Amino acid sequence: MRLDDLDPTKHARDLGRGGGGGGGFGLLGLLPLLLGRRLGCGTIAILGIVAVAYLYLGGGGTPSGTGTQTPSQQTAGRSVPCDTPDELFACRVMALADSTWQDIFAQSGQRYTPATINFYQEQGRSGCGEAQAAMGPFYCPSDDGVYIDTSFFDELKNRYGAAGDFAKAYVIAHEMGHHVQDLLGTSGEVAQRQAQLGRTQGNALSVRLELQADCFAGVWAARNRDRLEPGDIEEGMRAANAIGDDTLQREAQGRVVPDSFTHGTSEQRMKWLRTGLQSGDPAACDTFREAV
Repeated sequence: MRLDDLDPTKHARDLGRGGGGGGGFGLLGLLPLLLGRRLGCGTIAILGIVAVAYLYLGGGGTPSGTGTQTPSQQTAGRSVPCDTPDELFACRVMALADSTWQDIFAQSGQRYTPATINFYQEQGRSGCGEAQAAMGPFYCPSDDGVYIDTSFFDELKNRYGAAGDFAKAYVIAHEMGHHVQDLLGTSGEVAQRQAQLGRTQGNALSVRLELQADCFAGVWAARNRDRLEPGDIEEGMRAANAIGDDTLQREAQGRVVPDSFTHGTSEQRMKWLRTGLQSGDPAACDTFREAV
């Protein structure tokens, strides 16, 4: 994917190793221990919904606030962001995602608030609590931040067999899909509904939220089709296939438990990523009304 012309440092922070410090062991930091495995791409179904339930400040389609940082806030006492190849690539994806969604929102007369991308090594702190590499990439609605330890890109390639720059771009674009859901009020509505439902029904809503984020990632790619290179779409599909709930469960425990799905099957994730790619239209991503 051709991104070399993009400003890589806008709305980026590097929290460094163990960055953010802070006392205690936050709610999000407990989840990897409770679940017993690395969650992988799109941890928002568990992390974000819990965070939204307790921290969500927006609603009704109104953005919850700005996630931007001033240059002094971004760099004071921190490492410089975007200074490694993986961080630089992620920063450029983020810059393109922000500009793309800003244009989409403007076309429908809506206000778009930029997100931040936050890098850390092994452990950091987000507006939703502790950030740990075991969580995989996630989105925090309380500070409009995408959080990632870029070592996940190596795991995506080596563990999940999903190599390539577009596979990495899909990870960031998916999390930006959750930012869009937060701005539109979708995440807050889902959290409210989940609070009234049992675990199985709540998980089913999480799946629909995740699949919509996959579709939004496809919309982003479709709106930037001139930047795609041969093989990019196939790389994205391999990544979506590798991180389906059924595939991950079969690999981890040798059996599949559909009631525990929170992100969707491999087939579903590929289907909705493809839907976004083919349509380029966010309206085609209504996973809450369509059969998933």
